[in-house]
Amino acid sequence: METERLREHNITLRSDLLILRPLTEDDWDIVQNWESDPEVLYYFDGDWITERELETTQMIYRGISQSAFVFITEFSGRPIGVCWLQEMNLDRILKHFPGKDLRRIDLAIGEKELWGKGLGTEMIRMLTELGFERERCDAIFGCGIADYNPRSRRAFEKNGYTLFQEVPQPEGIESKVNFDLVRLNPSLPDG
Repeated sequence: METERLREHNITLRSDLLILRPLTEDDWDIVQNWESDPEVLYYFDGDWITERELETTQMIYRGISQSAFVFITEFSGRPIGVCWLQEMNLDRILKHFPGKDLRRIDLAIGEKELWGKGLGTEMIRMLTELGFERERCDAIFGCGIADYNPRSRRAFEKNGYTLFQEVPQPEGIESKVNFDLVRLNPSLPDG
């Protein structure tokens, strides 16, 4: 079943560095620019894909938006990336926490000159705050972080995430192991 449009929301998050505003149907040219860059995709999705067609990008993001708050990240007034807080969709994690409200954070900084500047760390902080303070979820994960992407793993760890599990990868792709990191909600009784 193909999802026709994004499920939009009205949440805008602001910090001293960044604005996270809702992704809209008017943003496809921005997102597609990043989804067409092999280096951005390498860190966002892995070495198995080097470019995405617009129709595929739209299908993916529209599907994700049905169970996520999807944002365009702005820095100094310009779009620099995309991120979301999504209901957990991975059985390998869900089976460990029956009945719990689990979320995941995914993000990409599409403007490569801004890599390594702490902006991903700030995006994770803002989304974690949304998940725990507004959504009151039980735990948030960073999922499938490739072993060749230590910047992403560090960004989650700087926000209090710890290793949940290592996920061995099949032969033939660059990553030998991916990491799932977790942070439990500290304000909940089990946190």
